[in-house]
Amino acid sequence: MKGYAKYFSSKIAWYLLTLVIAVILNFLLPRLTPGNPVATIASKAVTGMTDANAIQKVYEDYSRMFGLDRSLPEQFIIYIANLFKGDMGISFAYFPREVSDLIGSAIGWTVALQLPAILVGWFLGNLLGAVAAYIKGSFDKVIFPIFLFISNVPAFGMAIILLFIFGIYLNWFPTSGGYGFDLIPSMNFNFILSVIRHYQMPFWSIVLITIGGQAIGMRSMSIYELNADYVKYSRFLGIKDKVIVKYVFRNAMLPQITGLALSLGTMVGGALVAEMIFSYPGLGTRMLNAVTGQDYPVISGCTLIITVGVLLANLVVEILYGLIDPRIKAAQQE
Repeated sequence: MKGYAKYFSSKIAWYLLTLVIAVILNFLLPRLTPGNPVATIASKAVTGMTDANAIQKVYEDYSRMFGLDRSLPEQFIIYIANLFKGDMGISFAYFPREVSDLIGSAIGWTVALQLPAILVGWFLGNLLGAVAAYIKGSFDKVIFPIFLFISNVPAFGMAIILLFIFGIYLNWFPTSGGYGFDLIPSMNFNFILSVIRHYQMPFWSIVLITIGGQAIGMRSMSIYELNADYVKYSRFLGIKDKVIVKYVFRNAMLPQITGLALSLGTMVGGALVAEMIFSYPGLGTRMLNAVTGQDYPVISGCTLIITVGVLLANLVVEILYGLIDPRIKAAQQE
């Protein structure tokens, strides 16, 4: 147990250090971009005003309100203090809405889109890769290459192809939004049906580009395991093939589980392209609008969530490997 405690404590320490560095960069990088968002906001407020002193006063008030009249070190201290209180600040572009409110209203759409799409793509890809490695034949020579080709289409390309075929040419599904623009969000049948119809193209665009990558990883690992010495020895002993295959695919799944955990961790960032093309009301679209509008607090809030998600996913993988990988077990018991 002492070995495990030392192993996990060192891992957690490194992740905490990474988080600290990421938070610092998360604060600095948006503020180093050129432009002045306060000037943009103030210009809207002073439309029609001719008094230069009054215009300057409005600009100074907004700078003070957003804390941009202070030095960067002072802004950073205030930013960290607010983070510990769960306060991500106030949006520049959507003033006076809070960043946490904006992110909270969008993240549900992103999770509902990305999580099922990643899981379905991961499952179908691994199933295809395992079948291609074990059965071969048409699966390995025809179906597998087709999905491999599809997965190499850029995410925006796949989204545009589906948009053109099923949205414009066949007119089966709506081309933009998360639900009908003439509907008010509620738990009635028309709204739910509209959400499901708007959901289809973003969902399948993500699934289709996920399958091929997962399939090629699973196929390669399965072929490697099928040619391993323990498989040959087991067959020599007369052990049934279905028993051997169970252990082969269990061993081949370990790297795939790592890939799944990382995909889930980067889920928010991966939503950007699909949400942009289909104008889906998720966090990716929110982040894009924040970048174009130089909305520092929203950019920092979104990237912080992505960073924490990736670090947590990696940490969970490290812990799982530490508990189930026999090599790590043996090293900790020495």
